[in-house]
Amino acid sequence: MKMTTKPALVLDNGAFFAKIGLCTAASPKVFPNCIMKAKSERRRAFIGGQVSECRDASGLYYILSFQRGFLINFDIQKTLWDYMFSNDCCPVPLPETPVIITEPVYNFHSIQEAVTEIFFEEYEVEHLMKATGPDLAAYNYTNDPANESPKCCLVIECGYSFTHIVPIVKGEKQKKAIIRIDVGGKILTNHLKEIISYRQLNVMDETYVINQVKEDSCFVSQDFNADMEIARKRYPENTIVREYVLPDFTTLQRGILREPTKKQDEDYQTLKVNNERFAIPEILFHPSDIGINQMGIAEAAMHSVNLCPEEVRPHLLANIVLCGGSCLFEGLKSRLFREIRALAPDEYDVQITLSKDPTTYAWHGGKMLAKSDDFLEKCISRKEYEEHGSKICLEKFDI
Repeated sequence: MKMTTKPALVLDNGAFFAKIGLCTAASPKVFPNCIMKAKSERRRAFIGGQVSECRDASGLYYILSFQRGFLINFDIQKTLWDYMFSNDCCPVPLPETPVIITEPVYNFHSIQEAVTEIFFEEYEVEHLMKATGPDLAAYNYTNDPANESPKCCLVIECGYSFTHIVPIVKGEKQKKAIIRIDVGGKILTNHLKEIISYRQLNVMDETYVINQVKEDSCFVSQDFNADMEIARKRYPENTIVREYVLPDFTTLQRGILREPTKKQDEDYQTLKVNNERFAIPEILFHPSDIGINQMGIAEAAMHSVNLCPEEVRPHLLANIVLCGGSCLFEGLKSRLFREIRALAPDEYDVQITLSKDPTTYAWHGGKMLAKSDDFLEKCISRKEYEEHGSKICLEKFDI
């Protein structure tokens, strides 16, 4: 195979955030993988990272290429990819640059073939590799010198549309043991919008702002019933209640979480956030709270481990990896550890790894993979694509 000296482009094409950058970069560019329009600037569409140029993000609405975790609107995604590969974002000579792109776990074959065709036909790439986010996260974890090179790990990916629990043994996904929970960042934001709209203020059109409220104010409770008792009290005995100062997009671009004040702030509108702060992330542990009849992440993780061969179970429990944007909630790691520890056999060790930035953890795995000696051998070359068509990707890449 012809060797190339060009550094590879790594694109973690998430349902909400795209993470893109050359494998020589220290970190990727991260921006929404969607087109946005604002009520105040209807004529202009903000593509990906252009949202930072929006003067008024209230009432911002999303045009998504992904629905229920799968890429279905290729016109929108193609517009976003054009932006990503342009001089405004990540200018690279695509034909000579090898590309790694992520796809969802168990992606439909028709979608996989369409993505392959776009990259080889439209962008004329010479080498393409496809993987899932958990694949790259596992590669990052198992090849990190700090982790003593474990042979297997259990990846818990809390994304925008789904949470996936994927056991990976010696680089291979254990497909019979993969579990998907229909809870992700999107459902948490939508539920918070409904609660606030019912209790205080109609914010059903304020997805962008309420997503920030969720990120800034929510945390995972270590004892749900005890926190509910505290939330019933009045301030200052209630140590959970906070005020969220909403942005006005002139002097304040992002909201601020602060202690409740008796003095009315006439310049800014505020939301009172109390038990919502921990009731929203609780859905990850109890999806049945909002009518989703599925296991929570701790129970599902243990079920996934038990579906694997007995000899690898202790190794999976000792190497649990958290990735994805919804892992950023404060207290998630300690709560998950406690619940899995209670469910796991006493003789097994339980260890959970959460990186400083779980959003880009998979991208960094792709960066490491792109620098490996046999990287090009793992790719599909243009010549192979022309000989065998897009079906060759289905055979070579275990999505």
